[in-house]
Amino acid sequence: MRVIELDHVTKEYRLSPSTLAHVTQPTRGNVAIRGSAAPLIEVGAGFVADLTGRENVYVNGAILGLSRSEISRKMDDIIAFAELEQFIDTPLKRYSSGMTVRLGFAIATSVDADVLIIDEVLAVGDLDFQKKCFDRMEDIIKRKNKTLLIVGHNVRQLERISTRMILLEKGRLIIDDLPARVCNLYFDMTSRRSDERAAIENRSLRPLHDSGEIEVTGVEVFPDGGTAPADDVILHKSMSIRVHFTAHKRICQPEVIIGFHTNDFVYVGSASSAVLRERERAFEGPQVLQCMLPDTVLRPGIYYVRLGFADQFYRPIWYGESLKKFRVVAGETVDSAKLPERGFIDLPITWSFRSPV
Repeated sequence: MRVIELDHVTKEYRLSPSTLAHVTQPTRGNVAIRGSAAPLIEVGAGFVADLTGRENVYVNGAILGLSRSEISRKMDDIIAFAELEQFIDTPLKRYSSGMTVRLGFAIATSVDADVLIIDEVLAVGDLDFQKKCFDRMEDIIKRKNKTLLIVGHNVRQLERISTRMILLEKGRLIIDDLPARVCNLYFDMTSRRSDERAAIENRSLRPLHDSGEIEVTGVEVFPDGGTAPADDVILHKSMSIRVHFTAHKRICQPEVIIGFHTNDFVYVGSASSAVLRERERAFEGPQVLQCMLPDTVLRPGIYYVRLGFADQFYRPIWYGESLKKFRVVAGETVDSAKLPERGFIDLPITWSFRSPV
């Protein structure tokens, strides 16, 4: 590797968090970081299994450059953040991986380093602890004006906290830009790969649950006023979904659920025919289902259709996801550059400004 600063990653050289943290040495060249760095790159790195949690705080803190007196002053805060008051004097080998990562994160973020390097480890903690970690990281960034270098695959979490993101593929730089733009490119890339795998495996309409009573043969998306199916629909215009299926036996008072999800399976909305006062009396034989959304409020991006059928007793009959891919695009009346970067729904709000009476 060449001399690399945090703002210089080239397409010709691989970047490793462990190399930046000086845990491993580059095969060529060297790494330069301005200021002090505290790494948290692996669960249990720097810990001794036979020592207690408290003893490991001293060992790990010393590795990060803290004196014994500094560690003693921070000890209560470290234990409280890690929520290990009852187990701090238990040997580390008795800890679960979640307990270990809580302790490691509490120690690393207690160090007043200029750069904190975190590699994947937050995936180990439970949701409550992950939120706690992100709250602390936001505090480090905004109040203490420090730099965090976070490596991970949970793009939604990274987008929340980052002010800048880079996308690496096999160690090489693909894009260095604002978080929303990097995330959109990442989801586009993974979506194309998912579609290629689905085509190879011939599983575009393969259900996750199938009782054998219904066979779905086609799902189509129609844009506003369109008479032919299309892959693109326009933000805040109507769209329709047409489902072709065959009921192999008579299904009385069926319920149909239709919804959308993202490429990483975040469910962004759904609707059920069960809310109708008069439900469809019965399905039998070939059928065509038409669903119309009068206002496409999904923000520009890629989405997938999911679909489910149930009988009058809400017994699941058929359910599938990723049945049809479509893209929401901004129309001529919308300045896409000024759309909010986060969220899935563009609220159809009518704005009104006036002077107070």
